[in-house]
Amino acid sequence: MRPFAARLPGFAIIGHVGRRSGRRYRTPINVFHRDGDYVFALTYGPDVQWVRNVLAAGSAELQEGGRTVTLRDPRRITDPAASLVPLVVRPFLRLMRVTEFLRMSPAGGGPDAPKRPQT
Repeated sequence: MRPFAARLPGFAIIGHVGRRSGRRYRTPINVFHRDGDYVFALTYGPDVQWVRNVLAAGSAELQEGGRTVTLRDPRRITDPAASLVPLVVRPFLRLMRVTEFLRMSPAGGGPDAPKRPQT
């Protein structure tokens, strides 16, 4: 999955640094866009290593659609209604009992930053 995830719609690769090892990791994930932010459904729960690494570092790099974006300000959100993701995805997340999400903003996301499409 990793070789294709950065180019498939709805998928991306998140780059993060290990909290203890300092090693760089690349993890394929689903990504959604909301009000200029990036939203990740935590399908394996909020305690997986990549989430813990990103929360500890306060930043990550995202490869999506052939481009790399630096993300900052990770926020863990509990949202049983899955209101941060597109309507078509919500039933699948409910079926999988996903209620936790990670939301991040692009670094340098001032008024001149390119706007992301809302979903």
